[in-house]
Amino acid sequence: MSGAALGLEIVVVFVLALFLLHRYADFRKQQRMVLFGTLLAWYLCFLIVFILPLDISTTIYKQCKIDHEEHATVPPVTPLLSNQTAGNSTSVTPTKSIPKVCYKPWSYIPDGIMPVFWRVVYWTSQCLTWLLLPFMQSYARSGGFSITGKIKTALIENAIYYGTYLLIFGSLLIYVAVHPQLQLSWYELQTIGITAANTWGLFLLVLLLGYGLVEIPRSYWNASRRGHLLIKTYFKAAKLMTEKADAEENLEDVMEEVRKVQESIKYNHPLRKYIDTILRKCPVDYQEKMGRNMDDYEDFDDKQNTYPSEKSLVKLHKQVIYAVQRHNRTRVQWQILLQQAIHLEDVAKNETSATHQFVHSFPSTEPTSWFSRYLYTPTVEWFWECLLRQWFYRLLAVFLSLFSVAVVWSECTFFSTQPVLSLFAVFIQLAERDYNYLYIEMACFITIFFLCTCVYSTVFRIRVFNYYYLASHHQTDAYSLQFSGMLFCRLTPPLCLNFLGLIHMDSAISHQQKEQTAYTSIMGSMRVLSFIADGFYIYYPMLILLLCIATYFSLGTRCLNLLGFQQFVGDNEMTSDLIDEGKELIRREKRKRQRIEDRENRRRDWKERYGNSREDYTTRNRSRNEAAEMTETNYSDTAPVPIPNPSRQAKYSRTGRGTERDSIELLQDAEPLDFNAETLSDDPLETDSTRHVPGRYLSMSSSRSRIFDDV
Repeated sequence: MSGAALGLEIVVVFVLALFLLHRYADFRKQQRMVLFGTLLAWYLCFLIVFILPLDISTTIYKQCKIDHEEHATVPPVTPLLSNQTAGNSTSVTPTKSIPKVCYKPWSYIPDGIMPVFWRVVYWTSQCLTWLLLPFMQSYARSGGFSITGKIKTALIENAIYYGTYLLIFGSLLIYVAVHPQLQLSWYELQTIGITAANTWGLFLLVLLLGYGLVEIPRSYWNASRRGHLLIKTYFKAAKLMTEKADAEENLEDVMEEVRKVQESIKYNHPLRKYIDTILRKCPVDYQEKMGRNMDDYEDFDDKQNTYPSEKSLVKLHKQVIYAVQRHNRTRVQWQILLQQAIHLEDVAKNETSATHQFVHSFPSTEPTSWFSRYLYTPTVEWFWECLLRQWFYRLLAVFLSLFSVAVVWSECTFFSTQPVLSLFAVFIQLAERDYNYLYIEMACFITIFFLCTCVYSTVFRIRVFNYYYLASHHQTDAYSLQFSGMLFCRLTPPLCLNFLGLIHMDSAISHQQKEQTAYTSIMGSMRVLSFIADGFYIYYPMLILLLCIATYFSLGTRCLNLLGFQQFVGDNEMTSDLIDEGKELIRREKRKRQRIEDRENRRRDWKERYGNSREDYTTRNRSRNEAAEMTETNYSDTAPVPIPNPSRQAKYSRTGRGTERDSIELLQDAEPLDFNAETLSDDPLETDSTRHVPGRYLSMSSSRSRIFDDV
């Protein structure tokens, strides 16, 4: 099993990252470089989360071997016997106990593999998060028309990120250079770079973690209160509709500017290629509107027009990219929120159902899966949605609350090693005594996963970061994918390093002479920068306690509401108005969907009702025509007539059939017309051989032409 667990997890993690990327991204529309960069970033971060527990269990086994060897080298102590006068009893001095046999974990990784593995994973993720992904994001959003212009714009936009990183790195470099006991070498420079990245990540990590540790348990508790969740959904709908209307208005204004520019610059103008590039970024319906009134033959030199400069076109190109992205984002978020509101209203209606069958207002048009057909039946769905789900969410909220309390307590006390106050360190040390490696790995993975969830979900929950979103069913745009990959790579390494400090496996913080994990050895010795290891990394995480208290009492929400930003506050008149507005918006969207569904049902019923009669009607007329032709053929065979001209014969025979078909058509009853039918044709007698022209009447022009030919 040496290395087998590592190889298996590498493959499983890759499949998991690919599956999640396929769920959120659109492989057919988005660029390959965006998909590759996001997949690589997610894959590396998932590797750190999944492989670190294996590194911890392997390190515990190595520490056990070291302790066993040290005890083996100590000579045994001979027991001292002393005869007592009274009672003639014998006393034996206690000997030092030899530790138990060290059991190798099932996921043991041989020496020399993990340092190389962590070095490749860490430095690749850092290159992605600090260099490639921000550059790719700014490059794709740039309004330049050339590669050089896009590169220049991307470098300028990322100067603030590079500047903050270089500022921290330069400050630490000056400290090492001035310190008399430290010498600059490649190892110290590497440690300074890692410390600068971890310091930046830990600064943002504590802020996000203080919000998520309170908000995630509270969100599950509020989710069990359906009335509260539905009211908050109405509030979000009103705010999102306002943003959606602003995005549509902004898109209309930008498209108007594009229309004016493309009308002034004709096809033979040197700047026309830039206009074509801008038009390709516009929505399809706007492209069709702009392409209708174009004059391909008008020369731009014939009129004295004022033409825009290339710089103004670059600015317009960037505005188009931003407007289209914002419009698509608000449209997708509105559809997601609308589905959530309709589902919550359905749950409220089905709670009083006596049949215990969950009924949807708008059934899904997608084909029913085997899971919904056999397992998740309407009865099971009713019991889950109306009865069990709220109790499950309440129990989950209580469990997550206890987990959050343990995290806050451990963050404030993990620096104490005698006695051990960190709860996670106590749990790991208890499992270490019994060599329960499976429990150690599962406890480490669950804790790291919970911390990652608290941090990453906070970014997509806070209103300030609503510019980026992760939407399933292939609805996430390229900018949000790149931002998520960049954020994961930037916060995952310091988060895992902080977790190692919580369980006292980081010697730079715990100051214990113990075997270090391979992950910690790659991070370098933080003792090179003592004020970072002994000060910032220990006392700054205590800020989580203050942030959790502020989040629990919603101090940030109340402050933003006082400043004029619309926030969900229960005892506020503005909140009540937005709730009523959101309820009306949801009701309006439901009426719109209902009208569309009723129209489709009427169309389907009309086809089912008159489609078979039309087929019978066509078949009956075709049989009559065939019988009439056979009678005419038999008569021509028995009656001797002179042989006419072939062209004239064809003319008369065609006219005769046409006259007979005209009389048949006129004698038939009038048939109701369906202007939306798919089989409607101009000649009902030739339904199979004619093309469908929607919305046309049954024409008699062909019959009249044949009658006038006879005249």
